[in-house]
Amino acid sequence: MSFQKRNSDNDLVVNGIEIYRMKIDSKVTSRFAHNVITSRAVNRGNIHKEVFFDVELPKTAFITNFSMTIDGITYPGNIKEKEAAKQQYEKAVSRGQTAGLVKASGRKTEKFTVSVNIAAGSKVTFELTYEELLKRHFGKYEMFIKVKPKQLVKDFEIEVNIFEPQGISELEAEGTFITNDLQNVIKKSFSHKKGHISFKPTLDQQRTCENCSQSLLDGDFIVKYDVKRTTPDNLQIVNGYFVHFFAPTNLPKLPKNVIFIIDISGSMSGREIEQTREALLKILDDIKEDDHFNFILFGSDVHIWKETLIKATPENLDEARKFVRSIDTEGMTNLYGGIMKGIDMLNAAHEGNLVPKRSASIIIMLTDGQPNVGISNTQDIQTHVKKAIEGKYTLYNLGFGYGVDYNFLEKMALENKGLARRIYPDSDSALQLQGFYDEVSNPMLLDVELNYPENEIEDVTKNSFKHFYDGSEIVVAGRFRDINQNSLTVDVKGEGANDVLSFTTQQDKEQTAEVFQEQEYIFGDFIERLWAYLTIEQLLEKRIAATGEEKENFTAKALDLSLKYKFVTPLTSMVVTKPEGNENQAAIADKPTEGTDIFTVLSKLFSCSSKERLV
Repeated sequence: MSFQKRNSDNDLVVNGIEIYRMKIDSKVTSRFAHNVITSRAVNRGNIHKEVFFDVELPKTAFITNFSMTIDGITYPGNIKEKEAAKQQYEKAVSRGQTAGLVKASGRKTEKFTVSVNIAAGSKVTFELTYEELLKRHFGKYEMFIKVKPKQLVKDFEIEVNIFEPQGISELEAEGTFITNDLQNVIKKSFSHKKGHISFKPTLDQQRTCENCSQSLLDGDFIVKYDVKRTTPDNLQIVNGYFVHFFAPTNLPKLPKNVIFIIDISGSMSGREIEQTREALLKILDDIKEDDHFNFILFGSDVHIWKETLIKATPENLDEARKFVRSIDTEGMTNLYGGIMKGIDMLNAAHEGNLVPKRSASIIIMLTDGQPNVGISNTQDIQTHVKKAIEGKYTLYNLGFGYGVDYNFLEKMALENKGLARRIYPDSDSALQLQGFYDEVSNPMLLDVELNYPENEIEDVTKNSFKHFYDGSEIVVAGRFRDINQNSLTVDVKGEGANDVLSFTTQQDKEQTAEVFQEQEYIFGDFIERLWAYLTIEQLLEKRIAATGEEKENFTAKALDLSLKYKFVTPLTSMVVTKPEGNENQAAIADKPTEGTDIFTVLSKLFSCSSKERLV
C-alpha cells in the first residue's frame, strides 16, 4: 500500500485506550486446531477507563482457557459445571453483578466479550484459547478466523502453522476485507508436511484511506488446505490414543434418490417461497441422470408432483422446472402428512425395484414453522417418523428462519442418521439452500463401517456411517486398553456403486512417532484432546435425541470429559473473576446452542428482573 502517513499516537487511541498488540496464533496438527488470541492494551487517559476484549470464534470451537493480566496480576477463568457455577454466583446475579460473556453473533460465530476497568497508565493483557477439529468440505479443510480489532493496532499479526503427517497438497488463505494492496501482505508457504501462513499489516496498510484512522481489518480470514492421499485412509497412534481419517478418492458416484418435502404454508409466502423456488431450480441443474427424485408440498393438504420417484432424464427435469416455477403458498402446516408421504414413496420405490438397489436414499425437508394440521405433537411425529424410516434413509431437516422449533427438527434428523441446518432469512437464502444440497449431492459409499478390535480398544467414537460423501472425511478416534500396545489393525467396509469396498489397514506407534519427530508444531497430547473433543461433540448430539436414563448417562459422560479437558460446552461454564471495583465482578461464559431461537431469547428477556443483564 502506498500510504506514507506519519503515525500519530492520536490515531491509535480510541476513548483513551490503545490496543498496541493483537496476535492470533493457530497451530493445526492432524486437523486439530489450537488457537490463542492475545490482545494487549494500555489506558492512555488520566482517569480509570473500561477496556473491552471483544472477539468472535467459530460455533464449532470449544473455549479452553481465558485470562486477564492487569499490572502483573493474572485473573484466570475457571471452568466449572454450569449449575455449580450459577449457584456459586447466584447472589451476584441477583445484585446484577454478573454478565454473560458469550452469545451467538452470526451464522458461523459466537461473540466472546469481556471488559475490565483499569487505572490511568495501566496495561492489560487478554488471552483466549479455543480448540476445534477442522472439518473437510468439498475437498478442503477450512479454518475460519474473524478479524475485527475495531481500531488501528501498532502490532497486529495472524500466524498459522500446520503440520499434517500425510503431507500438504494445497494451501490457500483469503480474507473478505483483503484489498489488492493487502494481498501481498499474506505470506504463505508449504513443503511436505508443514504449512505456514502469516498476515502482519503495518499501521498504514490497516488504514481505510491515507488520512483515515479507521481500520480496514473487518471481516473473515479463511485458511483452506488439503492433504496428500496415497491411500484411502490414515491411522495415527500417539500416547495410547489413535485417530483414523478415512477419505477415499476416485470412487464412482452412487446414484441417489432424493425426495424434496417443501412447506408451502401461508407463512412461506413472499420472499421465502421465491428463494425456495430459485434454489430448487438451481438444484435441478445439478441432478444427475442416474438419480431419481420427486417433490412433495405440504400446506393444510399434501400435494405430490408425481405418484412415484422418477428418473432425472432431460425431459423429466424440464417438466420439474415448470412444476417448481408454479409452486405457491396456501394454508397451514401439515408437516406430518408431508414427511410420511415422502417415506411411503421411498418405501414403494425400493419395494417395486423402481430405483437401483445400490443407491443412496435421502429426504430433504424444508419448513419455516411448526406443525398445526394433522398430528401436531412433535414427540408423536418423531416417534412415527423414526418407526417408518427404520434406519433405511437419511433425513435432513432445514429450518427456514426463527419461527421453527429447531430442537424438534434437530432431534428428528439425528434420530434418522441426518442433521438439521438453520437457513438464515437473508438475501442469500437460496444460496444457503443450494449449498446444503451440494454437500450431500455426491454420495460415494453406503453403510461405511470401521471396525476396531474390541479387546484392544475402548471408548471409540462413532464408527458406522450411513453415507460417505465426496469431498468429506470420516474421523474416528479411541484409546487403547493397554497404553503400551504398539500397533493397531482396522477393518474397513462400505458399499460402492459397483461393488463392496473392503480392506484392512495397520499402523504401529513407532511409524507415527517417526513422522512427528520431524516437526515442532505439536501442542501437548493433541490426539488425546482430539479424541475428547470428538467424543464430547458426539455425546452432546446423542443427548439431543435421548430421553430418561440414557440421556442422563450421555450428559454425565460429556460433563466429565468437558471438566477433565477444560472445554466450555453447553454443560460447563467458565467463571471469570475481575479485580475489585468492577461493576460486573463475576462474569460467566456459557456455550450457546443453535436450538435457542429468538422466541426463547425474548421470553428470557421479558422474565428477567430489571437488574439482570442477559448478554
